[in-house]
Amino acid sequence: MAVLNYAPTKTNLMRLKNDLKFAQQGFELLDQKRNILIIELLSLIDQTSDYQSRVEAAMAKAYESLEEAVFDMGQLKVHTLTGAVNMSTDITVSTRRVMGITLPVIETRFTEHPPYYSPMGTSFRIDSALQYFKEALQLLGRLSELRISVLRLANEVKKTIRKVNALEKIAIPSLTETVHYIEGRLEENERDMFVLMKMVKRNLEKKALSSKDL
Repeated sequence: MAVLNYAPTKTNLMRLKNDLKFAQQGFELLDQKRNILIIELLSLIDQTSDYQSRVEAAMAKAYESLEEAVFDMGQLKVHTLTGAVNMSTDITVSTRRVMGITLPVIETRFTEHPPYYSPMGTSFRIDSALQYFKEALQLLGRLSELRISVLRLANEVKKTIRKVNALEKIAIPSLTETVHYIEGRLEENERDMFVLMKMVKRNLEKKALSSKDL
C-alpha cells in the first residue's frame, strides 16, 4: 500500500491519527448499517416472493370466478352487472425509514355502496369474482410497496458495501501505513538528534579540557 504524501512531522502525525480513528469509526458504523440493511433486504425479498404468489393466486381465482359467472349468466349480463358496481378505491402512499432510507407504505381502501344489483337471477360467482379482484388489488398495492423497497434497499446496500470496502481496503491501510512510516521517521530523527547532541557535548567537553590545559 502506498504511503500518503505527508511530511514526517508531529503535527501531521496527530492529524493522521485523528483521520485514522475517524475512518475506523466510520467503517464500524457503515459495517453495522450494511448488516442491518442486508437483514431487512432479505426479509423484504422473502415477503415479495410470498406476495407475488398470493397475487397470482388471487388473480387466478378472480378470473376463474368471472369465467364461471359468464358461463352461468352470459357475457352481456355479466358486463351489465359489473358496470353497476358502485365502489371507489383510495390508494394512499406514506413512507417509513430504515437506516435513513425512505421506503413506501401503500394502503388500499375501498368505499362501497351496495347493493349493486338484485340477487335474483344472479350467479354467486359474480360476487366471488368481485371479492377476489378486491383482494388482488390490495395485494398488488403491498407487492408494489415491497418491490420498490427491495430496489431502494438493494441500491443502498451496494453503495454501503462500496464505502465499506473503500475504507477497509484502501483508506484505513493507507492511513495506518502512513502513521507507522511517520512514527518511524520521527523516531529515527530523534535517534539522530540524540547521537548528534552526544557528539556536540563530547566536542564541547574536549574543547573545555583543552582550554584548561592552556
